[in-house]
Amino acid sequence: MPATPLSRKTVVITGATSGIGRATALEFARQGAKLVLAARQKDVLDEMVDLCDRLGGKAIAVQTDVTDGAAMATLAKDACIFGGSLDVWVNIAGIGALGEFTTIPIEVHTQVVNTNLIGYMNGAHAALPYFIKQKRGILINLNSVGGFVAFPYSASYTASKFGLRGYSEALRAELQDFPHIHICDVFPGFVDTPGPSHAANYTGKLLKPAPPVVPTYKVADTVVCLAQEPKDSVTLGSAAYMARFAQWVSPKLTRWGSAKFMKFYLKRAEPVPVTNGSIFEPTRQHNQISGGYTSKKVSSKKAARLAGVVGVIAGALYVIKKLR
Repeated sequence: MPATPLSRKTVVITGATSGIGRATALEFARQGAKLVLAARQKDVLDEMVDLCDRLGGKAIAVQTDVTDGAAMATLAKDACIFGGSLDVWVNIAGIGALGEFTTIPIEVHTQVVNTNLIGYMNGAHAALPYFIKQKRGILINLNSVGGFVAFPYSASYTASKFGLRGYSEALRAELQDFPHIHICDVFPGFVDTPGPSHAANYTGKLLKPAPPVVPTYKVADTVVCLAQEPKDSVTLGSAAYMARFAQWVSPKLTRWGSAKFMKFYLKRAEPVPVTNGSIFEPTRQHNQISGGYTSKKVSSKKAARLAGVVGVIAGALYVIKKLR
């Protein structure tokens, strides 16, 4: 089918008030799309509607908690009424919880899974009836390299992302008779968003993403491209490729290395108070696109040195794989 211009598409975006969701909404607006923006903070959503309208889009705000299935069904209905169709649904809303598994309260773990996995399933359950009726539509899930590689001290986040990958695969199999309905997954490495400031933090240490981080706009650009040329899966960032390769070569060595890295980091990180972040209620802070983690310049010499180290590690892991 010829691609429909984005200016004629109705796009739903969850988690539209900060980070990747905010950047994605603004990029769709630049393309003139009809946008239905969803998140928990109505005032910030209203601000986003104004920004999107000024950039050339046409937007409405629908205050929504993705963990509420009925609210997500209403979101889909409102989108169809607003745009006349429901063309693209982008699941972005997400949260994390860092700390030793038993130190984090079980209700926090539950909320992470409810947001990152059940929330995405709620989105699909709301959107797919419209897609099936239209016999077309694009569902885009913002996953993570954590959907392939388990991260220590983030068990519920990892569980949600592994589960999200499985749910997408199941939907693709189920929808084989609908060639114009697409389920797309985006797997970035660490991204420069305010996410660490929103996460529940039970480590007692300041959280920062491990470099190299992916600029937020690159993830947003990828999502917008998928709305025009859908693909099953896109991986973003050298760290994500490296982590997936390491996991393929030696899961045991990858587990050992990630655990050592986290212990090393937490031992030296700046102390901060324990917090639930935005797990249960928005903090009403850090609603910007960037987390400020890509501001430092990396010299060409340092970049070459890092590339060399990565190359050596990759080669060693490949040899280990062959010798096993």
